[in-house]
Amino acid sequence: MNTSKSSGLLDGLLVVEFGHVMAGPICGRMLADMGANVIKVEHINGGDATRQFLPPDLDGESAAFLMLNRNKRGISVDLKSEEGSEIARKLLKSADVLIENHRTGTMERLGLGYDTLSEQNPGLIYCEISGFGRTGPMANLGGFDLITQGYSGLMSVTGEGDGRPPVKCGPPLTDITAGILAAMGVLGAYIERLKTGQGQRVDTSLFEAGITQSYWQAAMAMATGESPLPLGSAHPMSAPYQAFETEDGWITVGGSNQTNWIRLINALALPELSEDSRFLENSDRIKNVQELDVILSESFKKKTTEQWLSILEEAGVPAGPVASMTEMLDLPQTLARDMVVEVEHSRLGPVKTLGFPVKFSKNPAAVNRGAPILGEHTREILNELGYSDEEIMELEGTGIIRT
Repeated sequence: MNTSKSSGLLDGLLVVEFGHVMAGPICGRMLADMGANVIKVEHINGGDATRQFLPPDLDGESAAFLMLNRNKRGISVDLKSEEGSEIARKLLKSADVLIENHRTGTMERLGLGYDTLSEQNPGLIYCEISGFGRTGPMANLGGFDLITQGYSGLMSVTGEGDGRPPVKCGPPLTDITAGILAAMGVLGAYIERLKTGQGQRVDTSLFEAGITQSYWQAAMAMATGESPLPLGSAHPMSAPYQAFETEDGWITVGGSNQTNWIRLINALALPELSEDSRFLENSDRIKNVQELDVILSESFKKKTTEQWLSILEEAGVPAGPVASMTEMLDLPQTLARDMVVEVEHSRLGPVKTLGFPVKFSKNPAAVNRGAPILGEHTREILNELGYSDEEIMELEGTGIIRT
């Protein structure tokens, strides 16, 4: 990843983010990494709640906030005041994109709803991320990742098996996916605006993000009328495709298609399984997956993870370790793909952060600045809007802004 200033794909695009915690900030971060000028608007009292997600921290700065808000400039404003709302409207008069992930009605109460803003800026792309979407009987409900993982069915298929407690996916999957979907929606609307000059609303939710992750299991339910059950690390449609315990840890194995199945059993010195009627084809292995699991598990426990990885690589069978987060961050492939980079923070100096997951040959994504300190760029941005230093001092003195 390019860590110097460069002309990104979205260079010149002005994005104003009224985002907090995760989904909104992820959308803003995606656009910022591709070169957009993203201005994060935060309340003067504490700012984004993620700033208080401590520990872990780097010298008092929330590690979570640093991760989600790099590449942005920050302005701190009391939007409930008339003067603060006026600052926001001035900022949005020439903005290309607005991002917000508040509960339904919040932006309207602040005088910053789509209908109001689109009158002064018809080209504005207004991106809304919520728990359940802006329409439908649940539109007014707040939504958290845990809640929407439950509603979307994800928790019903995550875990070790039928009769065990429900398990949520470790990372906040619906939050992250909603932010990515929102960025995709913004780019689609931007392409349309290039043709027509008109902006539009972009509306997605954590609930729909969770549903989007259910393609395999939803396909099964639609085809059979029955809800699939959790399978641990196994796949509902292919076998063997799961994690196995080894002598010293765990290994993941993808022996799902027929070619890899034959390669796997030969590597395990179990060639007789190719003639076993229970395991002849994938459909047979799915029907008898528990018996297959017992047989393969016994073999995998006889060697270390490293030994099996060497054997399976030579045999051409897809396999890998169950890496910890620190192991993942140190993997040569992680580093080769620039998925761990350093960014300069105005107070902390160099800070490690995750890289951008899409590579462009002509306009590489760039990490140019660390996450803003609360109100770090308020003065700079207000100067750009035409406010004098005296006016800025007066606004700060009356508690409208924080610099």
